[in-house]
Amino acid sequence: MKLRNIILLAALTLTAAAPAQEPSKTWNPNVAGNKYRNPIIDADYSDPDVCRVGNDFYMTSSSFACFPGLQILHSTDLVNWQIVGTALTDDYPVLEKYRGTDLDWHRRSQHGNYVWAPSIRHHDGWFYIYWGDPDQGLFMTKARDVRGPWEKPVLVKEAKGLIDCCPLWDDDGRAYLSHGCAGSRAGVKSVLFVAPMSPDGTHVTGPSRIVYDGHEDQPTIEGTKFYKRNGYYYIMSPAGGVKYGWQVELRSKNPFGPYDEYVGMAQGKSKVNGPHQGAWVDTQNGEDWFIHFQDKHAYGRVVHLQPARWVNDWLVIGNDADSDGCGDPVSVWKKPNLPAGKNLQPSEDDEFNSTELGPQWQFEGPFSQYWYFCDARKSRLRLYGPQAPDNYRNVSDLQNALLQKLPTENFTATARVRFIPNPDFKPKGEEGGFVIMGLDYAGIKFVSTKDGCAMRYVVCKNAQKGAAEQTVAEQAVKLTAMPKPYTQKYAVDDIPQPRSATPWMYVRAKVHSEGTGNAIRAFAQFAYSKDGKKFTDLGQPFEIKEGKWIGAKIGFYCMRPSTKNDSPFFDVDWIHFTGNK
Repeated sequence: MKLRNIILLAALTLTAAAPAQEPSKTWNPNVAGNKYRNPIIDADYSDPDVCRVGNDFYMTSSSFACFPGLQILHSTDLVNWQIVGTALTDDYPVLEKYRGTDLDWHRRSQHGNYVWAPSIRHHDGWFYIYWGDPDQGLFMTKARDVRGPWEKPVLVKEAKGLIDCCPLWDDDGRAYLSHGCAGSRAGVKSVLFVAPMSPDGTHVTGPSRIVYDGHEDQPTIEGTKFYKRNGYYYIMSPAGGVKYGWQVELRSKNPFGPYDEYVGMAQGKSKVNGPHQGAWVDTQNGEDWFIHFQDKHAYGRVVHLQPARWVNDWLVIGNDADSDGCGDPVSVWKKPNLPAGKNLQPSEDDEFNSTELGPQWQFEGPFSQYWYFCDARKSRLRLYGPQAPDNYRNVSDLQNALLQKLPTENFTATARVRFIPNPDFKPKGEEGGFVIMGLDYAGIKFVSTKDGCAMRYVVCKNAQKGAAEQTVAEQAVKLTAMPKPYTQKYAVDDIPQPRSATPWMYVRAKVHSEGTGNAIRAFAQFAYSKDGKKFTDLGQPFEIKEGKWIGAKIGFYCMRPSTKNDSPFFDVDWIHFTGNK
């Protein structure tokens, strides 16, 4: 038994405390000389928003149909961040009119749907998170403690096509909600709205009014963040699209306009494509900063931190070296004047020595208690294989795939795994595996067959469009009988029988990038080993593709093609991430 297991077992009766997080082995934004480098988080935290409460900063981001959703990160220095909670757990509201339709997660996977561009605020002792669901409307959840529990989501405004909302509580007690709209659902885009809202933040109290039209000057304007400063109302919004856009600021003395416009940051001479969509935040020491994303295609939308300063009541973001009032993104800069933090990135490694999943893990849909077991006693994760959904085409249709974000551009992920089929499942075809998944996927899978068990390296291009998976390489894997159940001696009629399992295998994906900016590409070389030392490559490097609105993800799955009284198991002993040399 691992030493860490022994320590854990001795402490199981004690109140659990958050484990100390090890520094990332893949990415470090801290630079000598009290400086930092961008991105501060080189992973897919799309559409980030940040608020400050005292000396603490909290971030959330788009989670779409990944659950637990609305991961919440914490920092004390704006550079180093750690996941501390999630606002959406194992459920998601589906309006009655969408029950049983293709917009219902009970019916099918919802890649790219549900949680778009949230905002996080602290008001009157509560944390609030608002988000847009492009098919259902604008939602809100709140909590006294940012770590939870969070209340059941409330539908603030029902309408198809509304996205990217942000609340504002005014000095006079009134409240407002800004938002944008998705052209794919609303039939119009590039316009921004403001609606009056109840002071408790639970519902709008009047119709949304268009306050800005960006068609001529700021096309594809969206992603609203609503602020008030110095008597001005500000709606800060990105324009120009994800890959090539810039950061727009709108300013008015009235929440309903008219609004003047200003561009506070653009790519300029930097290598940072599309720097926009984020949050202005001030520190307790009087500094101003801006957090935004950069789209890196397969790697997702990574998080940057920019210095900022107010000039004539406009926020100039980044480095305005030419003094034209519009800043360029910085690559290396002096850290904020805040207490120095240690190197923390969202969790990557997992020893599975807890009774709960690590905060970095998400399923591809609202999850079931029947999908997994965190076996802290054995320091192991066991994934169960539920029946594949109706009209199953490939692994991208599985909501029970357990994945995490790619941690940086160049890294190696290695895991120790084994597969345990159900011997009573006569049709065979049960499987479990290790995958990198986006619009395409590739991975190493173990499959029960009529001849025993096979290990396959598979690739599936255009997976989310229903394409068939292709086997690139295959070899037989011998199953070995597991120890007999100790309860066997107590049985009379139905004697429990042992299962057979593959040997523990080591699976690895070595990921590297080529190019920069909008030309960046990602590749993964999969390999396996029987001893964890000598690895054998499988196939050629696989070009990783982003998912729908998100970066590719890496992790595990287990499934069976039809119903049976019990499932197969896919056991994961650990997964480790290292940077590539």
